[in-house]
Amino acid sequence: MADPKSYSDDHSSHADDDADIGLTPLSHKPTEEPLLTKDEPPIFLRLYRRRNTKRRLCIALVLVTTLFCVALVGIGGVPDSVPRPNLKMLEKPRWNVKNFKSLITFGDSYTDEGRYHYWYQHNKTYPPVGTFFPSSKQTRNWARYTIQYTGSSNGEEWKPQMTLYDYAFGGSWCSDEIIPRGPKKASVLEGGVPAFLNDLTAARAGTEEPYFQPSITASNAVFVIWIGTNDLGNFAYLSNEQTPGKFLADFNECVFRSVDKLYAAGARTFVLMNTVPLQLTPLYSIKLPSGEEKVRDRWMAPKAIEITKVVNDIYRYQTPYEFAVSNRYPDARVALFDVNSLMTDMYFSPEFYFNGTAPANVTSFYTKTQEDRLNPDSFMWRDDLHPSEQTHRNIAAELVRVLDGTSDYAQYW
Repeated sequence: MADPKSYSDDHSSHADDDADIGLTPLSHKPTEEPLLTKDEPPIFLRLYRRRNTKRRLCIALVLVTTLFCVALVGIGGVPDSVPRPNLKMLEKPRWNVKNFKSLITFGDSYTDEGRYHYWYQHNKTYPPVGTFFPSSKQTRNWARYTIQYTGSSNGEEWKPQMTLYDYAFGGSWCSDEIIPRGPKKASVLEGGVPAFLNDLTAARAGTEEPYFQPSITASNAVFVIWIGTNDLGNFAYLSNEQTPGKFLADFNECVFRSVDKLYAAGARTFVLMNTVPLQLTPLYSIKLPSGEEKVRDRWMAPKAIEITKVVNDIYRYQTPYEFAVSNRYPDARVALFDVNSLMTDMYFSPEFYFNGTAPANVTSFYTKTQEDRLNPDSFMWRDDLHPSEQTHRNIAAELVRVLDGTSDYAQYW
């Protein structure tokens, strides 16, 4: 593939204006011209250069205090009543849904459209390099609905704006180093990300055409990671069965290690989706599908609340630190999508999200009885752990707003 060129925030959204993503980082250069010329120093600098020592000291103290306050605002270290900068306005050049031609996803069964099925049907072997998965023949998930919602129609033919490249694997976790069970190299870090890297230089299976069509660039591709349901649940952190010595912070760091590899390949626009409210799923809820409280396994819901809160709090602080403070990802942008709050809102205000012919149901699931199967859009859950198709639609609709820089469920850096 062609060597990548430098990336600028004020880029054009046309694919041929950017270099293809390759296996080396992009070079960096300023994204905009300075607001002041050399002949016009900032006013605080002009004041500081005066010879009054006391004035210099006062100005220095004011500047240090101001920078400290700004830093606190950026990392959420001040009360919510303090106004925060309108980052959505600042990020409009990058966060415009029309910029994106490729949606590249990593995760577990909440996202998988075919990789697990292929593995299961082919004697537990992973898909060869260059294998492209079309839309699932079963229910569609949030990633596929995002493709649908961003497409356009002229009244006769629907045309997608983006192509979905789905590297999620049902039942997976972030890293084999943390969750020591299940098939190896099915995780995001050891499986999904390497599969993407292998496809970068591959032809689409059975053809001589490039795998990615159009070629992915720093500005036309968005990378989405949603992982954690299996990491934080039973047989993992919830039941204290993770690898000894691994803590919740190791899970978050695994996500950023995955971002490291994608960034090194040229990725520059990311969406990180935080972990779901496990305590609201029928599997981990304190309530039975009937609405009555459980007699057994009552311990799971309180612990699920605790561990998901810890992980999501780490996301909330580590994400701005890595992207805006530590310079771990120069020139990259990220949206932290609070899907936990979105799903919590669905649970407690179901009348706004579920439009089946039967009353909304957030405690049971529609595969439980044959009668329930007749009204799937009334349910939040497909089974005791997985979201219904209507829930996936709701997530996709909000993700479109995330990509457009307008979501109230996202923070941008």
